[in-house]
Amino acid sequence: MCEFVPVTKDNIGDILGMMSDFYAIDGYPIDLKKSASLFETFVADESLGKAWMVYSDTNVAGYVILTTTFSFEYGGKIGFIDELFVKDGFRSNGIGKAAVTFIKEQATKLGLRLLYLEVEQHNTKAQELYLKFGFSTHHRQLMQYKIK
Repeated sequence: MCEFVPVTKDNIGDILGMMSDFYAIDGYPIDLKKSASLFETFVADESLGKAWMVYSDTNVAGYVILTTTFSFEYGGKIGFIDELFVKDGFRSNGIGKAAVTFIKEQATKLGLRLLYLEVEQHNTKAQELYLKFGFSTHHRQLMQYKIK
């Protein structure tokens, strides 16, 4: 059984440890001090979105972060599943499925019009999961510009 508990200032440290593990999978850098500060800002302002610790029984199994923004194209608020991470020992036990189901329910409750997410091209298991839950690949290519 999975339980989703909102992230608070008290469990930011737990999230940061998992974020380090998540980013290490693909060699992404992480600045823990900066991430802690960002999380404090994020949990203090619900207009930015929500984050949850994922528990399997009484054990921390992962986390999920849903950010929100406004889109004229889609007619209102939309969400971005910014991060969904399940710890190693908990994978392939239905936790990812439970998390996607939970996020879709939360999106409906929040009145979101659309959910976006990114998935690494090599992560075929995650792609299969998202496709089973009605996500589809978008015909547009995601581009970025980093502000310095």
